[in-house]
Order: sequence, then structure tokens, then C-alpha cells
Amino acid sequence: MRITNVSYERLDLKLSEPYTIAYETIDDTVNFILKIETDSAIVGYGCSAPDKIVTGEHPKEVETALKEVIIPFLKGKEPFTYAYVLKELKKLLGRKSSSLAMVDMALFDIISKKADVPLYKFLGGYRQSIPTSITIGILSLEETMAQAKEFVRQGFSILKVKGGHSLAEDIEKMTLLHEKFPEVTFRFDGNQGYSVVDSVAFVKATSQIGIEIFEQPTKQEREERLGEVMDQIDIPLMADESLKTLTDVFRLAQNERVDMVNIKLMKVGGIFEGMHINSVAKSAGIETMVGCNDECALGISAGLHFALSRPNICYADLDGHLDVVDDPFKGLFKLEKGVLYPSDAPGLGIIHL
Repeated sequence: MRITNVSYERLDLKLSEPYTIAYETIDDTVNFILKIETDSAIVGYGCSAPDKIVTGEHPKEVETALKEVIIPFLKGKEPFTYAYVLKELKKLLGRKSSSLAMVDMALFDIISKKADVPLYKFLGGYRQSIPTSITIGILSLEETMAQAKEFVRQGFSILKVKGGHSLAEDIEKMTLLHEKFPEVTFRFDGNQGYSVVDSVAFVKATSQIGIEIFEQPTKQEREERLGEVMDQIDIPLMADESLKTLTDVFRLAQNERVDMVNIKLMKVGGIFEGMHINSVAKSAGIETMVGCNDECALGISAGLHFALSRPNICYADLDGHLDVVDDPFKGLFKLEKGVLYPSDAPGLGIIHL
């Protein structure tokens, strides 16, 4: 089987609910959809969700990479030689991780379709569903409580709260959220907004809540601060922005700086690279969560299948599609009461497009 044609589409997607994190407010997203056709009539699809902060790419850079690198390189290649294809393409793309990720997704879509099984089963099929958190951005206290109430009404049992602007406000929010929704599991993302002292103070002040995960409170440029925080707290500390490559997870593990890592396919370059990162994390006793950017359901589907495939992937934060307006890939998986279920269709679940 060989690749006969490669094409793409740019999607300029609006978000129904703009949200604020520690360093920006976001109200739209650009996704690219890659289509790889083969001489066997099997077609594979992949998604890129570039973000200059997370993936190091502007949309224009992804489009240039598609035209000048990806499309010429892929034509005539064999999808089953994906290890070779992805390694060589990574050299050509450099740090354009979401560009590599969409090729990775499309190749795995093709291969699992050829095997006639859903991708998560092709990758190992460790579990058949996984609960996801849903994210509350940086809002006023009143807006935070209202949004939490709505998410709980929808059946979500895990809320991920963004913070990092104000230690006092973050403590107040988390305390009130726990009082109002004691049955909910909370995760907190500092989005690099805290110092070591603030991070420790936050954990001590919210100790009664039982926060499940404390995500990236300090700056990625000062990675050693994560280790300083971990040594002084008693809840799991997770790296997000500090983890983008296989080298990163090895260094984090070697220096014992975190308890968990957040693998986003867009920032690490796809499933193939994500599996390597997860294996290194597993060897060091570090659990893994699969996260996401602002992605249409195609990108989220790839993250879901990856999350279901390995025992060390214990957590999911796959809600990036929920605010996407006019998502053309709705229906690739089910979300029921905060739990994600994959499609039974082969590959990533796309039957017709």
C-alpha cells in the first residue's frame, strides 16, 4: 500500500465560550485537516492545532510546511513504514510538532483501518472508556461558580480549574467550589503563574479539598522549581509546558521533579512520540495524562484512542472540542456524564467525509 494523494483543509473555528488562562484570552482556533489517500482506497485523516506558545507554530507556518514539506514528502511513501516516515519528516519539520502530529494521526488512521479495528485496539486496547475533566478558565468567582454548577449538571465529575493570576483568589475559588460541590474531583492548573513559595502556600491552604492533580504551577524556563515544589507538597505535581520532547521526560524523571506528565499529541508530535514518552514515564513511576489544545473532535479522537491504549495513561483532559462551533467531526466518539467512549468504527472513527 502506497500514498497516492495528500491534501488539506484549513478550518477557522470560533469558540462558543472564550476563556482566559494565565497568559492569554482565547476565543478562536485554527485547525488543519490532513487527508492521505492510498492505492488501496483507504483514506487517513489527521488534525493539526497550532499554538505558538504550546507547539511553536503559527497557522501560516503549518500551511507552508504542508505545501513545501509534508505533501511532497508523503507521496509514494508506504504508511506501514511509519517509523521511518515520521523520523525523516521530523528532521524536515524541526520543532513544528502539530504539523508532525497530524501526519502521525493520519498514518495510524490508515494502518488501523487496514487492520479493520478501532485505533485504540490496534495500539493495545487497555481500556474501553476514560473519564475526562472539563476546564474552567480564569473567571470571576461568581462566573466560576455558575460554570461549575452547569458542568456538574451535565454530569461531569472532574473539574479542572485554571489559575495563576492571584494566589488569594485561587484559594478562595477552590475552597468555595469544594464547599459547594464536595462530591466533585478537582484538578488545578497554575499555568506557570506561581513562584515556588506561592505554589506551596496554595497546596497548604487547599489541603482539605484533596486536589487530585496540581499542574505546572511554575515557569517552564525554570524547571528546577518544579522539583522544589514537589519536595514540599503532598499532592501529585504534573508537568505540562515543561514536557514537549522525549528528552524532557527523561530529564524530568532523572531529576525527580514531577509525579505526572501531561502528554498533548499536538505538542509532542503525535501518538508514536507519545508512546515513547509514556514508556519513559512508566519506567520512572510517573503517571501520564493525555491533554489537548483547542481541537476539533478529530484531534480529540486521536488523543482518546491513545489514552485508552496504555495502562500507564491514567487520566484524560480531553475537552478541547466542546466549545468549538460548527465542528465537522462531531460523532467520532461519545461523551456521557463526563466519560469518553470511542467509536467501534475502524481507525479514528471516520466512515464518510
